Amino acid sequence: MAIELVAALIVLLVLLLWPGNVSGLRQFGWYRGWLGVLDFAEGGGRVALALVLPVAACAVAAHFLQGRVFALAGLAFAVLILFYTFGPRELEADFEAILGEDDVVARVVAAQNLRSVPEGAPRSFTSAELVEAAVTAALRRRFGVLFWFFLLGPAGALGYRLAWVTAESDGARIDPRTRHAAQRFALALDWAPAHLMVLAMALVSDFDAVIRTWRRWHGDAARAPWELDPGFLAAVARSGVDADIVAGDGPVVDIHDPLIELADARRLMLRVLVVWLAVIALIVLAGWGT
Repeated sequence: MAIELVAALIVLLVLLLWPGNVSGLRQFGWYRGWLGVLDFAEGGGRVALALVLPVAACAVAAHFLQGRVFALAGLAFAVLILFYTFGPRELEADFEAILGEDDVVARVVAAQNLRSVPEGAPRSFTSAELVEAAVTAALRRRFGVLFWFFLLGPAGALGYRLAWVTAESDGARIDPRTRHAAQRFALALDWAPAHLMVLAMALVSDFDAVIRTWRRWHGDAARAPWELDPGFLAAVARSGVDADIVAGDGPVVDIHDPLIELADARRLMLRVLVVWLAVIALIVLAGWGT
């Protein structure tokens, strides 16, 4: 896990210091073509067939490169895979495009880039919508990738990203059964990292507000626990952001101001990232991740 931690620090440092839209470097046309080849299968079987070959190839490559040339080859491979599987758009660049824009219409247009599904319904420019979009984007673009990267190495990060590429494929590429199976699988992959994000938010934000909202969401009898739906994350984040703004120093501000809420959500996600990296560093130092 030490190599994964160093790789994550390198990639995050570069992307945070020099934010920019590098989605052009993250092309998955090769995988969508592979999905097309598997049109003889449907549903979960097609998802499994699509994922197993590239993920297994990535795992074999990572294992082969481990320890080569003072571990530099393995580190370089981990950095490349992590950079490739983040995104596809840069989270910080999208935040800057909204918060740094003076034109109201341009802000609304820029906010659409935070959508989890590029072709999904437009996001309204409200506090609740922006906070939900921000934390969901943080989960899908950053924390979900990091969780599976730390747990399973480069193959885990690649598998997570390809699962979402499959789930977001249009109807011209995959059949409805396959898309449904891919969406359920991708949401299941989000469930564990979403809970760890909630735990970190409780530590760096208003603990009572976060835990109370989490319990209320899971206490809803209409939700089946086996569905592994990470939808609680948006509700928890909204409560944490509102509590942070109300408890902040200085003059009282409007918690319904979309820009104020988005800026606080951005800071909250950065604090959560620091907690995650600190915990992984402690695990590495203790020797549990070797």
